[in-house]
Amino acid sequence: MEKLNVLLEEIDGLCIIRVKDTGIGISQEEQDKIFERFYMVDKSRSKKVGGSGLGLSIVKHIVKYHNGKISLTSKINEGTEVEIKLPI
Repeated sequence: MEKLNVLLEEIDGLCIIRVKDTGIGISQEEQDKIFERFYMVDKSRSKKVGGSGLGLSIVKHIVKYHNGKISLTSKINEGTEVEIKLPI
């Protein structure tokens, strides 16, 4: 069973949002592509649960518009963490 944790905190004038799961993880090679439009790591799973591959691309553009930064760390079979930093 996958778990999802969401953390929201303020540090040094930044709003930090961390979303972490215990899912399948994303390979190092695919991590650079994850914010591209229509990119899906597991295409067979995406067909089962739906999705277009636009979500993280949209998030990236919203964060950029608000002068923030977004980063991703992931390990296969351990999960993925997305961190967003937005100026307050």
